[in-house]
Formats: sequence, structure tokens, C-alpha cells
Amino acid sequence: MMRFRFASAVLLAVVVSVAGCGFKTDPVPPQNVVPRPIDDLTYSIDETGVTLRWTYPEKSVNGDELTEIYSFDVYRATVPIADLCENCPIPFGEPTEIPGGETAESGKRKVGEYNTSLLRPDHKYFFKMTSRISWWAASTDSNIVSFVWQIPPSVPGAFSVEGGDSKIMLSWQPVSTLIDGSDAKKEILYQVSRSEGGKDFVPLGDPISATGYVDSDVLNGKTYFYRVQSLMMLGRDKVTGGVSDIVDATPVDRTPPGTPVGVRASATAAGNKIFWERPDDPEVVGHRVYRRIKGQSTAEMIGEVNMPASIFDDKSAPEDSRPFYSVTAIDAAEPANESKPSPEATVR
Repeated sequence: MMRFRFASAVLLAVVVSVAGCGFKTDPVPPQNVVPRPIDDLTYSIDETGVTLRWTYPEKSVNGDELTEIYSFDVYRATVPIADLCENCPIPFGEPTEIPGGETAESGKRKVGEYNTSLLRPDHKYFFKMTSRISWWAASTDSNIVSFVWQIPPSVPGAFSVEGGDSKIMLSWQPVSTLIDGSDAKKEILYQVSRSEGGKDFVPLGDPISATGYVDSDVLNGKTYFYRVQSLMMLGRDKVTGGVSDIVDATPVDRTPPGTPVGVRASATAAGNKIFWERPDDPEVVGHRVYRRIKGQSTAEMIGEVNMPASIFDDKSAPEDSRPFYSVTAIDAAEPANESKPSPEATVR
């Protein structure tokens, strides 16, 4: 009887053990603890290949702070141009894992980079990413970036800029070759970009075929930074090429004020007084007075007065001479822009 009870107990234990055993799979993390998806994935292309950039997620889906990312998974798809299908699913392959790290660096969100040069001409590439806080807790997919890879055009040469009056003129040499030295078979276009601090360049309009550009949306006295990039169009996709060095220029006010009017002169016991009408132009900051003695062909400047003065005393005129006076207006530019001289006035 005892032997029967023992055997029954063993059989029951085996049954319970078998019933409690299941197939093991990777644990599924609660979705509120995974990182928020990357939403600022971008790319840049140069002669070596492509560089992906993104900022590290700093919060989980439920808003908790993240101080470290375990790793990133980079997914890539490659499609020949001839096989492109606009409505077909993107054939992403197995991901490439790259290490993560702390989410902040020197108090700022850390920027990640991934470079690859294994690219083939006449193919379109798609990239997306996920991030992980552990091997089993991954975010959802990032935004997708895509581009067509072709051997890019060379860097525009002899890029120069010149500041004018309320404008900046840009020029560069045309590009006729690709970065491998072969001749370009397609039209080369150029994208001009501008920055007001030397970083964070913004494109100025659409790509152009000309080898010059005039930027009129500028303020005199303010410095602007420029660069130009060559590119080709392959269907609706851009094949971006070399980027020029950054150059800067400052537009300068070169427009002189209007000519003073109402100039007259009169003799007094203390010398000659020259008068003129006070201008309404707010850019006029002063006036220069010129004197020419009868018989001379040119006048010499004898004084300068600041606004709002509109009178000048000439105490150095030669005796027994007949001086002729003219007045010009100047603005605050460095150097000052000077108006044409007024008609001459003489002492009567």
C-alpha cells in the first residue's frame, strides 16, 4: 500500500512538472520602458560614402529619463534603380548593431554617427534605426531616409564672394567631372546655402545651373557665411557631390545721401558764414564744407560739422579773395558715403 502511494506521488509530480513547462522565447518588455523612437535621422553624402546622424533618445515612451543607450540597430535596404517600385514594401535586411553610450555629453544630447562606403552606383538606399536600453528592450523604427547613390560630382572650385550694397555676389567655377575623375554625363547643378553664424546652413532656393548667385536678402554691416555644393538629378532623386569651403562676406552701404540744397554764403566781421537747408534724410549724420578760391580749379575741404548743425564759419579765407563754397552730405558708413557737392555759393 505504501509503495502504491509513493508511486502515485511521483507520477503526480512528473505530471505537474510537465504541465508547467513551456517553450521559452525572448522576453517582451513593457512598451512604456523602451526608448522613444529616433525621429531626426539624417544623412550626408561625400566622395567616401554616406554618414547617418541622429540624436540619442533621452526619454522612454512613458517619459522617464534615459541616461544610457545599450546599442543601436541600423537597417539598410538596397534596390536597383531599374527595380524601384513606389508602392512596394522596402526590403530591409538584417540590422547592423553599433554600440550606444551615455545619452548626453557636456550637458547636450549626444549625436550618433554611422558611416558606410559599401555603395553601388545606380542603386537606391534606404536606412532606418532602432535603439535599445538592453538586448531585449528595443524602440520602434525611426524615420526612414533614402537616396540614390551615383559617383558624385566634384567640388565647385574657386568659390568666392563679394559684399556689395545690400547684396552679396557669389561665383564659382563650373564642375565637369565626377570625384573619380571621369567626365560627368549628366547636367551639374549647384545648391547655395547660407548661415548667419558659420553653422546650421540653410539652402537658398532650389539648385541652379548657373555658376553665380546674388543674395539680396541681406543687411548692410552683417556678416554672412556661404557654401556651394554640386549635385546631379537621377530621376526625382538628388545625387549630392562635393561641398566647397565656407567663405564669408559683409554687405556695405555704398549709396551716398542726396546733395545738400539751399547753400548760401555771407560775409561777417568774424569771417564768412555758410548756410544750407537741414535735410530730412535720417541717414545723413553730417556735412563737409569745401572752398575754392577764384582762379583755382579744385576745391579743398575746410571743415566738417555733425547733424543737426547747418551752418559753418570760415575764419581762414584769404583776404582780398573771392571764395566759392560747396557742401556735401555724409552718412554713418565706414568709410562714409559722400554726396555730390552742391552748386557753389559765393560771398556777395
